[in-house]
Amino acid sequence: MNGMQKAHDFDVVFDAQAMFRLILGATANPTRPACVKPFADKLSGQFPNLLSVAMTLLDNEVSFCVCENDGLAERIAALTLSPMRPPEDADFIFVTEQTMLENAVGCAKCGTLRDPHRSATLVVWNHGDEKCALWLTGPGIPGAATWHTTRLARRTLEVRDAQRYEYPEGVDIVFVSDQGELVAVPRLISWKDAV
Repeated sequence: MNGMQKAHDFDVVFDAQAMFRLILGATANPTRPACVKPFADKLSGQFPNLLSVAMTLLDNEVSFCVCENDGLAERIAALTLSPMRPPEDADFIFVTEQTMLENAVGCAKCGTLRDPHRSATLVVWNHGDEKCALWLTGPGIPGAATWHTTRLARRTLEVRDAQRYEYPEGVDIVFVSDQGELVAVPRLISWKDAV
């Protein structure tokens, strides 16, 4: 390669297409985790799992925001050419710190009754050792399903519900763990603590 070194091994065509199918499958089947680790392993630096999602969903026609993490924001902008926007204007909002959850969810575009698709998707780094079990119901879940996750994920859903969106308004959430597990929770999914 004439002495040039590749910045990453993530293929922006084939890997992004495979990742997109994983994310689509996870969205259609909430609580059924997808594994993004094989794709994230092709990226270096911090938050490779989040970067793999960014490289799949972002391009120069959609905008993004990373809450209080300038390094990750700069890396996403360089890899995707997606423009950075304030959280209230962004199409995708990446959250790496629990302290930013309320601000991110509260600012996120929720669409309108006429144009619900003009809403944001939150991509949340789902980390932490405290485990809890949630009972989820809604489209894509036959009956109900138990999701074993972190207290951070539970808190994210609490904050989402506190917005009291009027259907079809709302936000979709994608949780991505350190281990590369991706779980999508679309806006119509309801939850409660599993007994």
